[in-house]
Amino acid sequence: MGKYSIKELEKLSGIKAHTIRIWEKRHKIIEPSRTTTNIRFYSDDDLKKIINVSLLNNNGIKISRIADMTLDEMNRKVLEFSESRNDVAIHIDQLILAMIDMEEEGFEKKLNTLILHDGFEKIIIEIIYPFLEKIGILWQAHNITPAHEHFISNLVRQKIIVAIDGLPIPPKTARKMVLFLPEGEMHELGLLFHNYLARKQNYRTYYLGQNVPHDDLVGVIEVHQPDWLVTSITTPVSGSVENYFKKLSHDFPGITIYASGMQTSRYKGLKVHNVHVFSTAMEFKNLIA
Repeated sequence: MGKYSIKELEKLSGIKAHTIRIWEKRHKIIEPSRTTTNIRFYSDDDLKKIINVSLLNNNGIKISRIADMTLDEMNRKVLEFSESRNDVAIHIDQLILAMIDMEEEGFEKKLNTLILHDGFEKIIIEIIYPFLEKIGILWQAHNITPAHEHFISNLVRQKIIVAIDGLPIPPKTARKMVLFLPEGEMHELGLLFHNYLARKQNYRTYYLGQNVPHDDLVGVIEVHQPDWLVTSITTPVSGSVENYFKKLSHDFPGITIYASGMQTSRYKGLKVHNVHVFSTAMEFKNLIA
């Protein structure tokens, strides 16, 4: 069961902490529990309710009216908004609710409906990426378990793999790209989607995936001689990001190297000549277009 501070509720729902306190006091929207040292905290049910309250309030329903709704009425109204409006925030919040309950059928149904309506690529960029950022908040606060993370990651991963399988294989004369994660790196959803974008742009990709030993990477590059090398660094690498960039640059001086991920976004070191950092899937899409 999750155990959230009011600040975590604020980040996940978009409602300011002081507003949540006012709603608690005036409208009894939720009632926090308290630790033995009198510190307030909130449960999964509180989080789910405040997300729905936020959604209804943002769509024009007054808080006084929401406070009089039963949970069933609230859920029905949220579903009505979800089906009638193409609002990114609504869809992200519904995916979060499905994840908290580990409700595979609900998650799959919602995601499939969005993809059918707006297309795979748009939904991954505009819905799934922001959704995963919110999941990161839950993970950092220890409010989801590895099981939650694997549950979501595998569902999204399956969608991306199916989308890649649906693309034609580029000819051997096409531009070549090797995509990999360094040793110890297991967060591959971003890299997998980059593989999809590259294949769609007719790059001949060699996707090595997670936890690739450097010697194996050297061997693959010697055989295939790619034009581009793409990686993602989310967890800290041995030594430093700058040293790792220098190693890649030294070993592959004639290849254009692109890197993304949390660690690269925090990188403030010196520019390494053939290593370029990017932040978003859209940025990567524009780079390879």
